[in-house]
Amino acid sequence: MDPGIARAGFVLVGGNSSRMGRDKARLPFHGKTLVEHVASTVADAAGSVTLVGAPERYASLGFPMLADNRTGAGPLAGIHTALASSPAAWNLIVACDMPGISAPFLRSLLAAAESSEADCLLPAGPSGLPEPLCAVYHSRCLEVIGAALDRNVRKITDALAGLRIAAWSTPESRWFRNVNTPEEWTKYTHG
Repeated sequence: MDPGIARAGFVLVGGNSSRMGRDKARLPFHGKTLVEHVASTVADAAGSVTLVGAPERYASLGFPMLADNRTGAGPLAGIHTALASSPAAWNLIVACDMPGISAPFLRSLLAAAESSEADCLLPAGPSGLPEPLCAVYHSRCLEVIGAALDRNVRKITDALAGLRIAAWSTPESRWFRNVNTPEEWTKYTHG
C-alpha cells in the first residue's frame, strides 16, 4: 500500500450473466456500455478505476484490468483481487450491474468510510440489508478475506466476520439496485 494514495476504485466484471442471457456489463446504456457507465462513475468518485474480471472480455474498453486471482470463487474473489493489487488504503468496490449509482453518492460513501474507525463500510437501503457489492473496503480486509476464501467461504458478509463493519443507512436503494434478468433490465430502462 502506498501511504500517499488514499483511495482507489474497482468494478467487478467477473460474473457469467447467466440469468441475463448475455453479458450484462456490455448492455447498452446512455450511449455506451453499462460497465463503461459504472467505471466512469467510480473513477469520478475514487480518482481511479480498475476492472476486475476476464481481461480477454473487457481489455478492449481501455480501462486497467486485473484477472481474478481465484477464478470460480465469485465476487468475494474479485474483492480479494482488488485489495491484493491496490496501492490505496480505502477501496471503493462496485459491481458492474448497478446503473443507478452516482459519483456524489459514491464520494459520500468514501468520505463516510474514511472518517470511520471501520475496516469496511457497507451501505444499506430501506430494507436494512447490507450491499457489499457497492461498498468501501480498507486494505486491512485483505488477510481476513483471503483466509475466508481458503476456507471456501463465498458469501461476502460471512467472509467479513471479525472485521469492524460500519453500516451506512440510506433512505433509497436506487443507488445500488442491480439488474440480473432481461425483465429487470427492461423495467429499469423503461421505467
